[in-house]
Amino acid sequence: MGAKLGTGGAFGGRRRSDDDLVEAHEINVTPFIDVMLVLLIIFMVAAPLATVDLGVDLPASTAEPQPRPDKPVFVTVKPDLSVAVGEDVVARDVLAATLDGATQGKKDERIFLRADKAVSYGDLMEVMNLLRNAGYLKIALVGLDGRS
Repeated sequence: MGAKLGTGGAFGGRRRSDDDLVEAHEINVTPFIDVMLVLLIIFMVAAPLATVDLGVDLPASTAEPQPRPDKPVFVTVKPDLSVAVGEDVVARDVLAATLDGATQGKKDERIFLRADKAVSYGDLMEVMNLLRNAGYLKIALVGLDGRS
């Protein structure tokens, strides 16, 4: 709490007696301003450090889809991680032989790979590695057309 030392003045700094000082009834805002400035500086420094995610603005594709072949070969990874060639579910160890039968042994034919949203990236890469090890290097990922 502050005390006025002056005698007289605009705020009534008069004395009651010779040695008693009248209390000042104004709020001292200097400590409040100091605390607010320190908090402002802390938040200005901490706010840029709080953003964790990377802002990546991916470009939209304007490429026209390629014409679909007459008899495309679809390899599908289902949510339970089973693999199907066309409509038939096959084991992963016979995937290469099944694809050879579906493509009549043509390794340069494009394979259309599609997977459910629930399939993790690692599981999808495992199936792509199986296709690559079988000799099929032309793999097209199938997705929904996002253009309106």
